[in-house]
Amino acid sequence: MSEDEGGLLRFIGLRSAMMLVVASMIGAGIFTTTGFQAQDLGHPGYIFLLWIVGGVLAFCGALCFGELGAAMPEAGAEYVYIRESYGRAFAFMSGFVALFAGFSAPIAGALKALVRYMGHFFPLLADDAALAWGLHANDLVAVGFVWLLVGIHAGRARGGIGFNDVVTLVKVAGIVLVLLAAALVGKGDLSNVVEISPSYYELGAMDKMSAMATSLIFVTFCYLGWNGSAYLAAEMKDPQRDLPRSLLLGTGLVTVLYLGLNMMYFYGAGIEGLAGEVEVGLVASRELFGGVGVTLVTLLLCVSILASASAMTMAGPRVYYAFGKDFPALGFLHRAGRKSGAPAAALILQGIVVSLIIVTGRIDQILQYAGFTLTLFSSLAVSCVIALRIKRPEMPRPFKAWGYPFTPLLFLGVSLWTMAWAFRGRPVESSLALVTVVAGGIAFFAISRRSAQDG
Repeated sequence: MSEDEGGLLRFIGLRSAMMLVVASMIGAGIFTTTGFQAQDLGHPGYIFLLWIVGGVLAFCGALCFGELGAAMPEAGAEYVYIRESYGRAFAFMSGFVALFAGFSAPIAGALKALVRYMGHFFPLLADDAALAWGLHANDLVAVGFVWLLVGIHAGRARGGIGFNDVVTLVKVAGIVLVLLAAALVGKGDLSNVVEISPSYYELGAMDKMSAMATSLIFVTFCYLGWNGSAYLAAEMKDPQRDLPRSLLLGTGLVTVLYLGLNMMYFYGAGIEGLAGEVEVGLVASRELFGGVGVTLVTLLLCVSILASASAMTMAGPRVYYAFGKDFPALGFLHRAGRKSGAPAAALILQGIVVSLIIVTGRIDQILQYAGFTLTLFSSLAVSCVIALRIKRPEMPRPFKAWGYPFTPLLFLGVSLWTMAWAFRGRPVESSLALVTVVAGGIAFFAISRRSAQDG
């Protein structure tokens, strides 16, 4: 088992890498967003089409990251790709944004949602009692989960990967069992799947386009995480072979599960029953299975969210580890324990930021802020495929993105369209995301100057 100069160990195989992708993608989103789409669009056929489009876009992104990651199998994923394509300034900004919006904000949103769903089992959490200084009890429980995950992943890298494998396997098995139960014993109606809401026929052409765009924003957010294993490329035993495979297999599996879950929702509750509902998984399971189904799906939700937060807790510090190597002033981040193989300082830094976001923001604000910035920098990273094909045609590429240049261009075109609509719908959160980018630029010049002074 080899290691890099900072102490990261190469031990991750294809199965664990694929589990990272699946865990990163499947969180609370798939169990909540279909209700918004049902209300805005009102047509099951178009909603299914959007989930297919989202899967295709994620697959395009996975193809591009497969090429980039196989060519540059280092910790940090897009930080490395952007550095090699556009220079250290843009790379540092991507890493800075990753610390706040790319990983910390989604982890914070996920753990706040986890504690809310745990209120089904623990009535004290359902009350969310207010404490001193504007803090709430649920926020303190969520912060506790932050440091539990930091402890798991700072202990031994193998242990963290093993934990992620187990919770992800439980999550996938649970989803499959729920889908089978819905098909075999669920009290649904196939006519619900093709039922169209009367509100759909009241929409004009422009209204339908607006509804499609808004719905696609929700869908693309649910597919974020398709690049999960790329951040740990430096710890994979055979990244040139296993990294592209893990991205494609993980994305393909999640797409199938997402389509199956949406079929279950419509089969159980129909378009009218889902419209405007936030917790569509619970609504559909109540119709299909009664109260027992609600309990089981809530438990599945909790496991799904915990697995997603675990995967992001593991992936994010690899980005900070990477720019700790490039900037001497941040060199403390580029260290991993000789025995643990985990970047403990980077994990602790991320834990502090996540904790602060939890106690200062609402879930909807956190997720909108995170979604815009994740789309922005994943798009910039995907564009690196085109930039490096032009700039460095001689670069060894063990894997090449299928369908080039159409795959990156399709991803970039739809991502830009999605960000434009996101900015129009939530300008405050989207503007805050852009402020974070500017702050990253300021931090780059300050740290570069400090590093130059240090030698």
